[in-house]
Amino acid sequence: MSRSRYSRRLPAAVAALGSMLALAACGGGPATEGVALSAAANQLDLNADLSKQTPLSITIWDNYSPKDMPQRVKDRLGFDVKIVLHDTNEMAFARVTNTIGTPSDVDVAFVSGQYAQALNEQGWLEPIHPELIPNLANLYPEASQLSFDKGNKFSVPYTWGTTGLCYRTDMVQTPPTSWNDLLNPAPELRGKVTMMTTERWLALPALKALGYSINTTDDKQLAQAKEVLLRTKKSLLAYDDTTFTERLEKGEAAMVESFDRRCPTQNPKIKFVVPKEGSDLWADTMVVMKSSKKKEAAHAFINYLLDPAVQSWVAENILTKVPNKAAMDLIARNDPELIAKNLPLQMTPAELLQGETINDVGDAASKYSRLATEMTVHQ
Repeated sequence: MSRSRYSRRLPAAVAALGSMLALAACGGGPATEGVALSAAANQLDLNADLSKQTPLSITIWDNYSPKDMPQRVKDRLGFDVKIVLHDTNEMAFARVTNTIGTPSDVDVAFVSGQYAQALNEQGWLEPIHPELIPNLANLYPEASQLSFDKGNKFSVPYTWGTTGLCYRTDMVQTPPTSWNDLLNPAPELRGKVTMMTTERWLALPALKALGYSINTTDDKQLAQAKEVLLRTKKSLLAYDDTTFTERLEKGEAAMVESFDRRCPTQNPKIKFVVPKEGSDLWADTMVVMKSSKKKEAAHAFINYLLDPAVQSWVAENILTKVPNKAAMDLIARNDPELIAKNLPLQMTPAELLQGETINDVGDAASKYSRLATEMTVHQ
């Protein structure tokens, strides 16, 4: 049984309980080494007075949590929360590494998995202390198998999903099954398809169609992908990360590259498919900054969000899957129709793990940046 509530002072018994629950959360195997108490664990106070660790500063995407979350946290945990919104991973990365604006006071950041990996490799992140997050037990065992952070050593997954083709059944004569249906669209679809501009996702369709890893750093493979994308560019309506859903619903676009959660499958004319060549497994995560002076409150905050009654809000309101089995089970019991109407919510962890996790590629990230720039700068 997981604890869904933190008192203002952490009970000393949490340490022993947390160790057992963390092992259950990871399901054994490779995650076990991630739940061994880290050398830094002794530096945290299991009996910290959380009401003195205020305000806790969070950077998160807009609409990724309830608007009244600060008040909810105040009522439950006894400390204030300051929310700072970011539009992109790049903005969050710059904010927490002090490269924009004033020195960062961020305690907890929401970033995609490969960015969490990069932050950790550069020494910016505090290890996750599972003894302070007993609600890790609510996660699917598969949530500990993400290749950018096996064992959830420095990040806790908040949402996850995949990327595929979102299309209008009344405008597409033959349902798409391959990335090539986007890269080389049928004549009637030319000028009616869109692709993403975000670097790794712009390259994804071509790399998968060619049979390559979406984490490749091989120059020849990236050059081949570029050739494919240059040919595709002539048939695109636009590169679009923000309005492709509206274009699709208006009938301006017939098929778009889309994250599963962004495909409006509530519309009976719109469907989503993962191409046969495979796709990605993306995950947005919560990380604690090493510079934080409120690390106990940061862990309590993450634990609070992993309460099934709390995290179920994410799936119910932004229609994306959460790696929280207890939360998804709660939705299945209380609102099975929501899952029935939204295909992305129906994907199982096993199906998701068939996708390739996007990892940080270090200095080779500049190759993807250059590729995206070359594709989109002269739209």
